[in-house]
Amino acid sequence: MTNSSSQMDFRVDAPPLRLPVPIPLDRPLGTLGLLMTLRRNPLEAWTREHFEQPIVIQKHLLGHIAVVSDPDGIRRVLLDNAANYEKDTLQRRILSSGLSGGLLTAEGDQWKMQRRTLAPLFSRRAVDAFAPAMVAGARAMVERWRQRPDGAVIDISAEMARVTLDVLVRTIFSEGLGGDPEVLRNAMRVYFDTIGLIDPFDVLGFPDYIPRFTRLRVRSTLAIFDRAVESIIATRRRRLAEDPERVPRDILGLLLEAQDPETGRGMSEAEVRANIITFIAAGHETTSNALTWSTYLLSLSGEWRAAVEAEAASELDGPMEGIADRMTTTRAVLDEAVRLYPPLVAMSRQAIGADVLVGKPIEAGMMVVIAPYVLHRQPRLWDAPDVFDPNRFLPGQRDAIDRYSYLPFGAGPRVCIGQAFAQQEATIVLGEIIRNFTLELPTGHVVTPMQRLTLRPENGLPMIVRRRR
Repeated sequence: MTNSSSQMDFRVDAPPLRLPVPIPLDRPLGTLGLLMTLRRNPLEAWTREHFEQPIVIQKHLLGHIAVVSDPDGIRRVLLDNAANYEKDTLQRRILSSGLSGGLLTAEGDQWKMQRRTLAPLFSRRAVDAFAPAMVAGARAMVERWRQRPDGAVIDISAEMARVTLDVLVRTIFSEGLGGDPEVLRNAMRVYFDTIGLIDPFDVLGFPDYIPRFTRLRVRSTLAIFDRAVESIIATRRRRLAEDPERVPRDILGLLLEAQDPETGRGMSEAEVRANIITFIAAGHETTSNALTWSTYLLSLSGEWRAAVEAEAASELDGPMEGIADRMTTTRAVLDEAVRLYPPLVAMSRQAIGADVLVGKPIEAGMMVVIAPYVLHRQPRLWDAPDVFDPNRFLPGQRDAIDRYSYLPFGAGPRVCIGQAFAQQEATIVLGEIIRNFTLELPTGHVVTPMQRLTLRPENGLPMIVRRRR
């Protein structure tokens, strides 16, 4: 292997590695079974047909649903005819708990304005400028692990949540949160555990004014978010008024100064707050899960672990500009990890008018589901789809992957705005972990994927962590 992007001898020969996933069902669940499974772990509700067919249309308690796993059909929904497909009621209800008003949930002209305004904050140049803060967060984690006894068992899932929150604090609020970061991290864990549960009232279409008892815990969590963010915004605005030249150029500062290039309008206070919470919650959760699954997969493959270690040793002490593009092996591991365990398991849209997808008629009002978890495991689209093989994402090979066959960050106009930020952060953090430590699962621990709002290991990911000599 070489770390030079001008050469093509990148392939790593490693034995096939099959991974833990729920076994697809032979037939769809009945109403009661589906309700119970959606409540427990929606990942267990998929059938074999979903993994084998380009489109599956069914009627059940969720309504009339088309699950599309065909690249051309997905492109039509997300890009070519995107105006005909809006976020459905169920998805909006789930995401509205705390994230309403931000880029993730906004629609129509409000979304367009926010997207135009926020795009410069996540340009390649802006993301490169955040690399030193990402390195600092990763190395603070390394030093924290070095203070523990060699061979200690560490919950990698919790640690990835901690380091990604640290990076967000360093890049969004470079002057700190003004409180205990662990309080915010625990609040985020409660938040995602809670809103990720699909409430039966939402499934059955009960009106919004009927309380969802599964989400009562979200109120105190959102109060913590609100207090922290409002205090930080107020302090920063005061500093901008008093001494603008000495205010840090972090995401918060850029967000407060950002203006829509078409109208010149800045964001309202509510929009600033909503997007900060969106960046913290969504960005933190997806990146931490990508890192968790990547460390787990590398713990099972000595060949790929050695390749990442060699690349990290070569690159991480050099210039940071373009680091994610140079660390092609580490990026390939991360890309394969989110293929197998995509942070966003499924996205849904509701057809406004009639259409045709993959040769099947789509009626107005029908829900269309695009499930990266299912799409990424289609034998029609991927060789050995259930096998961990980062070779498919190395230079010279990833170009063969259809853009709409691989959707860990979505696609079309609503593709994740923070994709480059997340990829750079994850590349740096994973490289620092692998060049400093070896990790292995404790004997007898079983890793089970669990879907909440995102995809994570059930009961965390305890790993034996040893310092590299």
